[in-house]
Amino acid sequence: MSPTPAELIGSLISAAAPAVSPDGTQVVFVVKRVDLEDNGYRTQLWIAPTDGSARARPLTSGRKDANPVWSPDGSALAFTSARGAAGHTTLHVMPMDGPGETSTIAERDEAVVDPAWSPDGRWLVFASRCRSERYEETDPAKQAPRRITRFMSRLDGAGWVHDRPSHLFVVPADGTASPRDLTPGEFAYDHPAWLPDSSGVIASGGAHESWDLDLAVDLHHVPLQGAARPLTLRTGAYQFPAVSPDGRQVAFLGCDDPETYPQNVRVGVLDLDTDARRWVSEGLDRTFVPTAGCRAPVWTEAGLLAAAEDRGDALVFLVDPSGATAPVAVTPAGGVVSAFSYAAGTLAVAGARVDRPSEIGCLSGVGLATRPSPDPVGVRVVSSVTDRLVATTAPRSATRFAAPSTGGAEVDTWVFTPADYDDTGSFPVLLNVHGGPFTQYGNTYFDEAQIQAAAGYVVVMSNPRGSSGRDEPWGQAIMGPTHQARPGTGWGSVDVDDILAALDEALRRFPGADPERVGMLGGSYGGFMATWLAAHHGARFRAICSERAVNNLLSEEWNSDIATMFRVEHGATHLQAPDEYLRMSPITYVNQIHVPLLIVHSEDDLRCPITQADELFVALRLLGREVEFVRFPAEGHELSRSGSPRHRVQRAELILEFFARHLG
Repeated sequence: MSPTPAELIGSLISAAAPAVSPDGTQVVFVVKRVDLEDNGYRTQLWIAPTDGSARARPLTSGRKDANPVWSPDGSALAFTSARGAAGHTTLHVMPMDGPGETSTIAERDEAVVDPAWSPDGRWLVFASRCRSERYEETDPAKQAPRRITRFMSRLDGAGWVHDRPSHLFVVPADGTASPRDLTPGEFAYDHPAWLPDSSGVIASGGAHESWDLDLAVDLHHVPLQGAARPLTLRTGAYQFPAVSPDGRQVAFLGCDDPETYPQNVRVGVLDLDTDARRWVSEGLDRTFVPTAGCRAPVWTEAGLLAAAEDRGDALVFLVDPSGATAPVAVTPAGGVVSAFSYAAGTLAVAGARVDRPSEIGCLSGVGLATRPSPDPVGVRVVSSVTDRLVATTAPRSATRFAAPSTGGAEVDTWVFTPADYDDTGSFPVLLNVHGGPFTQYGNTYFDEAQIQAAAGYVVVMSNPRGSSGRDEPWGQAIMGPTHQARPGTGWGSVDVDDILAALDEALRRFPGADPERVGMLGGSYGGFMATWLAAHHGARFRAICSERAVNNLLSEEWNSDIATMFRVEHGATHLQAPDEYLRMSPITYVNQIHVPLLIVHSEDDLRCPITQADELFVALRLLGREVEFVRFPAEGHELSRSGSPRHRVQRAELILEFFARHLG
């Protein structure tokens, strides 16, 4: 029997956030699982020897433990927990060199993230939102009105942030004093990295009056005593700093032109003595901010370790800090690394494959003085938390190929088939399009594809032009035609060519896939594409599901949580080029939609507000077209990935039911 959506989603589990001990012999990691009965998620710390000599075992019994980080001498482990009221987070220190009690050294009414030990072991720094005085009144009906002066005052999944900026706090590791705010004021800072002498940290932040207009993010020196000062002066967007062992250089991720998007984010190095800045990863034209997860580069004897996407993979690369040689992959192809940690020559990764969620794997000798060969060595898997999921749900592998498209493009494509597929049969097809568009499908476990294949569908996914994981021109191909720096052909152009080319090639390669029973679905930008295809290529599909979609680019540019950001992709504001925004808006062509359409949207979605769905539903209903509208309460843009587990199950079931009615 194939697993039902409830069985598959209810069994989801993965290993994440590895932290290698300073001597390289142990790795602590986070195990995340769905708790369908409690309608939530559990996270627990586990530990394993990095040489695989013993089985991994639980380290904590908590339900909301995360962010493990070792003390410099390996005698203690800091971690966060959220076991109390919603939003309340505690920071703990656990002895690792013998018996002893776990101590609580900080408590916050907001999430604690990015904890890091000072090199001398005396301090822990972390980032946490700092609430303004208005939150002292807990009854919203009595709170003072909000005074908004900048864009991006609230964010999907976080709510209002203009009066809750992310600050950096420092606390004694022995818990003898309360956390102290190092960056008081209205501006936000994050990703702290300690200086070797423990006198302060380097952090990133848009800490200037016009950050919401110029989108610049600077690196800052934040001392333990005194005020923060910028190390860069609004010349780009620079984040995820990592200080070299000698304290003279800072590695980081970023770009020099934050008003052009998308770009392949590069690895840079800043000289603290001269303020000279250079890009050192340009020998590999890929983005070093993977969709699966991003972290700061790591300094090793041999160079910098940093993760980058590569045509469906996400790999760890060794990057030459001088930039003289091209980055070299140190993890094998065919998978996606979502997190990594390094110490004493040992690299630990959280890595997934198409047919298995992420486990923890370790490699030895990675960052030592000898650079690796171009052929990465194998990974030693030291965890097995997904074994039961694999045994009970039998995840499907995928066939990967490159589909020929217009202009000589080759489109990376993945096809999943049902367990009983054969070429002489007749199987319905579901074409999936990802969000972004600057993200990627790839060689990683995707629960939605597994659910659809288990339900009997041939599942087609691809990375059309505009996706990440390729060279920069590929990602920038569908930027707006009026963009001053990198004009492209706009949304709904060559990306459509590529998506349909992938479908055509899949139908050619899999004769059992019925071309007369094809459905299509996508979310966010994929939802845009769903509505666009319904209007322009509806005859190719029996039914389409448009989820959390951008249907009206003109209104999206002013009512999204990231309002005004779309200009960096489309090339003008909605005030300067309203006709261009409407030309690329699926709602403009709503009269051409005749295919049955399912609209799925979350009522608390701030990234693509539910008015995007309202407008489409009202138009189609007035036109007398076949349309269904499903609204999920108390959910945001990330419903399908991190929403309420019960809502995730209901969503999957209603989508399958819709396509079963129309495709058989």
